[in-house]
Amino acid sequence: MPVRINVSINEMKIAQEADKVLSKRDKNLSNRDEVMNDTLRAQQLFLEAYPEIRYGSVKELYRQAHKFISKHVTKELTFRRIRSIKEGKARRIDGEELDALRLAVIEESKREQSELRARLAALDAKLARVDEALARTKVAADSRP
Repeated sequence: MPVRINVSINEMKIAQEADKVLSKRDKNLSNRDEVMNDTLRAQQLFLEAYPEIRYGSVKELYRQAHKFISKHVTKELTFRRIRSIKEGKARRIDGEELDALRLAVIEESKREQSELRARLAALDAKLARVDEALARTKVAADSRP
């Protein structure tokens, strides 16, 4: 005995639309900021740990990055691998590479902090000399009749 189900056309359209395969443009992108793959994360860490302005040339930047990261990674690391991480073109990123990049960010932060402290100390000394000179001129100006 056949069973007849009454389904409206609108309900059928909704059911069909739910079954469609969505393209990347149709997906909900509200959580896009929360989702980040390892390649992009490694690229961000690399750029944070190795600012180009500090090294003067890209070749020196790659050399220093290779020197530091290869100490913390068990596999053999090439300059091409370093470049692909920096450019975000690496197909995969190992966990130990991410850990090495995190350590590099910490080391860069420590180096930058020490440079800033030295710069602040130099500025404090400079201001102390200026204040001393101003104090002497005021005393000299007050002693004149």
